[in-house]
Amino acid sequence: MSAEKLRLDKYLWSIRIFKTRTQAAAACESGKVKMNGAAVKAARTVNIGDQYEVKTEAKRWKIEVTGLLANRLQYSEAIKHYLDITPEEDKQFNQRIASSFHTGKRPSKIGRPTKKERRDLDDFMQED
Repeated sequence: MSAEKLRLDKYLWSIRIFKTRTQAAAACESGKVKMNGAAVKAARTVNIGDQYEVKTEAKRWKIEVTGLLANRLQYSEAIKHYLDITPEEDKQFNQRIASSFHTGKRPSKIGRPTKKERRDLDDFMQED
């Protein structure tokens, strides 16, 4: 494959916005990747200077292509091939999403009672 022709899904995967190329292609097909406000397909050819809006599960990006990268490299090399031009309000949105990330632990005093709380509640209800 020559360097001039590079698919959008492969580019988004190689610059590490998506973990797999399949995820990148799925995002393109579902309209989560846009160029000039219009959804683009995974097979679209990427050119230097193109600007894309990308929505992932955790983040909103606005990137400008500064170099073509066909193979996945380490993060420190991959970030040299695009320019993050995400607006400030989207960066703040990304931080809010990250801060509210659910760890799987139940917040204290919310939801189902613990075993001890259930016993205490049963004892309370039976005292007639």
